[in-house]
Amino acid sequence: MIRLASLISALLFTGLFCQAQQVPPRVCIDSLFARSSPCEPSIAIDPNNPALMVAGSVLNRVYHSTDSGKTWVGRSLESEYGVWGDPVLIPGDSGVFYYFHLSDPTGKNWRSDEILDRIVCERSGDGGATFLTAGYAGLNTPKDQDKHWAIYDPVRQTIHLTWTEFDDYGSEDTSAHSRILYSCSADDGATWTPALKISEREGNCIDGDETTEGAVPAVGPNHEVYVSWAYDSKIWFDRSLDSGATWLPVDRIIGQQPGGWDIDIPGINRANGMPVTVCDLSQGPYRGRIYVSWVDERRGNYDVWLISSDDRGESWSEPRIIGEQNTESDQFFVWIDVDDITGYLYAVYYDRHGLMGNATHVTLAISMDGGGHFNTQHLTEDPFTPTRGTFFGDYNNIAAHNGIIRPIWTEMHDGKNSIWTSLIQKKTE
Repeated sequence: MIRLASLISALLFTGLFCQAQQVPPRVCIDSLFARSSPCEPSIAIDPNNPALMVAGSVLNRVYHSTDSGKTWVGRSLESEYGVWGDPVLIPGDSGVFYYFHLSDPTGKNWRSDEILDRIVCERSGDGGATFLTAGYAGLNTPKDQDKHWAIYDPVRQTIHLTWTEFDDYGSEDTSAHSRILYSCSADDGATWTPALKISEREGNCIDGDETTEGAVPAVGPNHEVYVSWAYDSKIWFDRSLDSGATWLPVDRIIGQQPGGWDIDIPGINRANGMPVTVCDLSQGPYRGRIYVSWVDERRGNYDVWLISSDDRGESWSEPRIIGEQNTESDQFFVWIDVDDITGYLYAVYYDRHGLMGNATHVTLAISMDGGGHFNTQHLTEDPFTPTRGTFFGDYNNIAAHNGIIRPIWTEMHDGKNSIWTSLIQKKTE
């Protein structure tokens, strides 16, 4: 009966969705910085006041909105430790946002041996209008700290942070290794626990398939912390059932990633299929379900895959495709989020289905039945075409709360990058 009800719900939703294929209203966020090349956008919604939203992009951009994303004010973020990309935005308590970024303490960028020496946490208490440096994690000179992500546990008011540590970023020395680290803060990002290695196996430092990368943490309903990452053509998983205090003694392989995470997309300088981990914190039927999504080429082209677990990562579903099932075109750069009120699962990704050459759409996929069925909709009325060598960074992003969905992504027009979002509102019943 439950399966039948889920199927009926999905079919009804499909009918409603197909009747509303009009592209949602689009907003260009980064028009103030049209001469720059922003990418790697991140976005966060204040769950207590969804009119407040904050976004960021490479290298040091921060934007805030007080009208649910209809208009934005942008500026450059500053820090005493330098701001060197990989923006990650998450909401805290009411009106509080955290902005994590890489460091550039000497201002010499890649010419300095101290580049990437820590993960910096900026805090805003006024809805993103201003940020001040709260603290940092991972300082371990001369090792490099890179590719981080964070999640906030609103009940315990704890921030969980994971990232990759390189002995020497980019080095081909076989004695140089990479590993996944974890740290947490219980005082608004001011102080952090000593970095803990949670990856049993270490990779190389080349920044490729044999490097451990892509760690994204998720919080469970009982303060569990779940993390997955990519390494050696596999998806790895670790968990803590006590809010980050202890972890599994042996990492688990929860998926295969044929071709590895370092993928080759025509027209784009570099791309990846690193996994994204989220957990359903709603009061809905899939509460506690863990989702992991990534990209691989097991079918001869790049597809977006999804697995899920209902027993805190003990067992996992078979991989299933998000989006078009029968296509030889590429889908890539996926990010997912679960609405913490409705439990609906959302995915945003680049999509070349039905297009010629490097022309690219942005697609939103929605599941109302725990990832069993997806319906898709383009967020771009006309495709854009990235030119050869375009740098789009490593990710796009999406945030969802109580039927308000804000995907964020990079496009290229006339040889210039720009950051966009869509104004999407879904019924919560």
